Amino acid sequence: MEIYIRNMVCDRCIKSVRHIFEKMRIETEEIRLGVVYTKVAVPDAQVRSLKDALREEGFEWMDDQKAKMVELIKSLLIQLVQTAELDEMKGNLSAYLSKMLLKDYHYLSQLFSSMENTTIEQYFILQKIEKVKEWLVYDEFSVSEIAFKLGYSSVSHLSGQFKKVTGFTPSEFKQFKDHYRKPLDKV
Repeated sequence: MEIYIRNMVCDRCIKSVRHIFEKMRIETEEIRLGVVYTKVAVPDAQVRSLKDALREEGFEWMDDQKAKMVELIKSLLIQLVQTAELDEMKGNLSAYLSKMLLKDYHYLSQLFSSMENTTIEQYFILQKIEKVKEWLVYDEFSVSEIAFKLGYSSVSHLSGQFKKVTGFTPSEFKQFKDHYRKPLDKV
């Protein structure tokens, strides 16, 4: 059985959801961002308790098919950014999503925009900017390395996009003592 869960954005979310399922003694085959595969269907008597337990931890069981698809899109985008393998991504974002979800990109784009009030591309940019902020705060990589890892064509492209979203250049942002980053599920 596939159970789609909203607000799973990181490995700690997977660990938390795993803990909920173990505590309720529901056997899982696999847990990934946004989806849990159980060995058997969750008994109706446990569904409400499971939904409540998930809600208490900030997650939500998704029943609506369109909402599930939007969560899958978000999970794929977050995973792409968090693994920082965008420089190796073959083709463009629309081709990648179409391939991964086996749906026409125009359909995915229309669905996402209608449910999220933003485009897939804008959501993806915001995810990348949050990753840039993280790396700048922890001084892990140079701006040039960050641009390469996140698939930007140049440092100036990254800097321009960063300034457009945050109002600061990467170097100005790095100088702040109080760095403000958004949780990924709030982006």
